[in-house]
Amino acid sequence: MAGIQRFFLISVTLIVLGALVGGYWSYQLAQQPLQLSGEPKLLEIKRGAHAKSILNELAQRGWLQQAVTPSYLASRLWSHPEGLQAGVYQIRSKQSLADFWQQLRQGEQYQFSITLIEGQTLTQWLTVIAAHPYIKGAEELSSPTELITKVTDNDELSSLEGYLAPDTYHFFAGTAALKLLRTAYMTQRRRLDKLWQQRASGLPYTAPYELLIMASIIEKETGLGSERDLVSSVFVNRLNTGMRLQSDPTTIYGIADFDGNLTRAHLRETTAYNTYRIDGLPPTPIAMPSEASLLAAAQPAASPYFYFVADGSGGHIFSETLAEHNRAVDRYQRGKH
Repeated sequence: MAGIQRFFLISVTLIVLGALVGGYWSYQLAQQPLQLSGEPKLLEIKRGAHAKSILNELAQRGWLQQAVTPSYLASRLWSHPEGLQAGVYQIRSKQSLADFWQQLRQGEQYQFSITLIEGQTLTQWLTVIAAHPYIKGAEELSSPTELITKVTDNDELSSLEGYLAPDTYHFFAGTAALKLLRTAYMTQRRRLDKLWQQRASGLPYTAPYELLIMASIIEKETGLGSERDLVSSVFVNRLNTGMRLQSDPTTIYGIADFDGNLTRAHLRETTAYNTYRIDGLPPTPIAMPSEASLLAAAQPAASPYFYFVADGSGGHIFSETLAEHNRAVDRYQRGKH
């Protein structure tokens, strides 16, 4: 009898030890760190993907240390890889398999970003958005005119130019291009409406849209934040005295297939955007203006200036009279001292 009891105790002990060793081993498998070299990587999880197929994908990429089947069994025992959400995830080196399953269960997807740059045009922005591999619906961007009704609540607009806010936008994989554009539109509307209410008195604008047009011109004329309000003052002074804007960027915007060389022939040609030939503002914005340019259009500096010319270092020389301006042109553009 004593021998039987001893055998029974030994058997139970071995079973318990085996279970403990097996449990520890399986737990270690469930906690195994993923093996990635270099920077974090992106992994797309398809809708309805099974845990084992995901482990196969990890193994094929060389990210899984142990074999797929024991890793799967250990995951089932310790990590419950169920209810996994589709999306694109960022996987980090040394991240544990257990953390990976938790990431997928909680839908902690990678957040992409796209920067829509101030001073660029609608056409340029649509090209950038359409080229992003994780933004869907690029085919809906083919007609800028149709976008107006899809993106805005204003059927009277003739163009989306200027009406989208330059900014860095964050999104998850599969976000629709139209959703991103609607966000940019609403952001710009809020900025414009706020600054229209805060505009200085005596400005030559009859509606917020004209302020938006002016802001786009300021955006194209200078890249220096410190002189935006001075550039604005020049154009406001011109409009208030009946002088033409005479802005190169507006004229260039109206030239089809502009090759980078603005000629005298271009300046003589009458187009809706050639402000050397037309009075007042062009019919639409010529680029996407930043909030800083909107502010400059709404609150220009009080200055006596009517002219400015590039000084060759990124800024401008401002002048009150045409004679002063011509001297500045001679010095900074023609090299005459």
